[in-house]
Amino acid sequence: MIRAVKGTRDLLPPSTSVWNHVEAVARQVFSSYCYQEIRTPIFEETQLFARGVGEETDIVTKEMYTFEDRDGSSLTLRPENTASVIRAFIEHRLDQRPGVQKLYYMGPMFRRERPQKGRYRQFFQIGAEAIGSESPAIDAEVIEMVLEILGRAGLSGYQALINSVGCADCRPLFIARLREELKDKAHALCGDCQRRAASNPLRVLDCKVEADQPIIETLPSILDYLCERCRPHFAAVRQYLDDRSIPYEVKPRLVRGLDYYMRTTFEVVHGSLGAQNSVLGGGRYDGLAESLGSKIPSPGIGFSIGEDRLVMAVEEGFPARGPDLYVAPLGEPALRHAAVLARDLRRQGFSVEMAVEGKLKRSLELANKLGARFALIVGDNEMESGVYALKDMASGDQSNVNRAGITERIGN
Repeated sequence: MIRAVKGTRDLLPPSTSVWNHVEAVARQVFSSYCYQEIRTPIFEETQLFARGVGEETDIVTKEMYTFEDRDGSSLTLRPENTASVIRAFIEHRLDQRPGVQKLYYMGPMFRRERPQKGRYRQFFQIGAEAIGSESPAIDAEVIEMVLEILGRAGLSGYQALINSVGCADCRPLFIARLREELKDKAHALCGDCQRRAASNPLRVLDCKVEADQPIIETLPSILDYLCERCRPHFAAVRQYLDDRSIPYEVKPRLVRGLDYYMRTTFEVVHGSLGAQNSVLGGGRYDGLAESLGSKIPSPGIGFSIGEDRLVMAVEEGFPARGPDLYVAPLGEPALRHAAVLARDLRRQGFSVEMAVEGKLKRSLELANKLGARFALIVGDNEMESGVYALKDMASGDQSNVNRAGITERIGN
């Protein structure tokens, strides 16, 4: 038997109804904030992610699916989508369009990680990017929007964490101080952090190893090193969030795992997901477009929701929904009549299932197992009179209705 590749999975009903719900909610919210969809290729030139994400990040050094094409070029399945969106933004000169460019995406990403709860090698993200403004008001609006998506999708009990990771002016001073502090402490950290302490000490703060946390908590806070531009920027973001009564926690050691982030960073965590409890992460990346070849400064901020994790968190309380109506025809002429009736009801927007064989008792048993709200019995008498027996599957009540009555009853 051939099985799905390790770290991948099939999404099956009824779970797919939760995925559709989450994506429909996201599209509604994006539309209300004037975001439009962008769809980028699933694979890109490897150099895009090496330059955009960062040569020393775990994604680039250990997790990317990279392969050589027939012409010798190096291609990579996208491990994230911000770099791809910015590449498309530059390539298609979206900076020439008026206003802030607000783009969203949904789709699969690929990283060769150790499979665990809510984390897969092919995983799905819902994300958005607002490109063209460095205003802290945009940062607050993005955070507000993503929390609106979570709430409407059915997630509760989550916690929003925010921080500032400074900019090219103030962050080097903090990194130098961090590197100095780690000289005497790195040996007690995990192997990855020992390597990061020399190559990219900021990434030490992103470590998820539980045993390392007491040491990480003793390291300096970047908030003490913010420059005269970053400090008021972060204060303004917080003020805009306070104005909206959006609860959040400032977490001074919150950094993102990608090199392009600067200033505002944020994360949302949820207790039901275990140790790897992040539902989404995001932040500002004002220099990314320039690092990828843009001649025009294009500051931006965005986020990506781990859709696998979000679905996992909301799925348990998601109500199962069966068909609105199950039609049980009695005999071949009734089957032909019922098929036309079912078509007409489906065109009106109702979900209708129909038995194509079997006796009435069996049909009603199946209607119950499928969770149908109503069952409609169609026989010779019903066809002749135009009056049908409609059974409420929850209460067991049965009534006689004409065609208009069917629509009225199941539409309530």
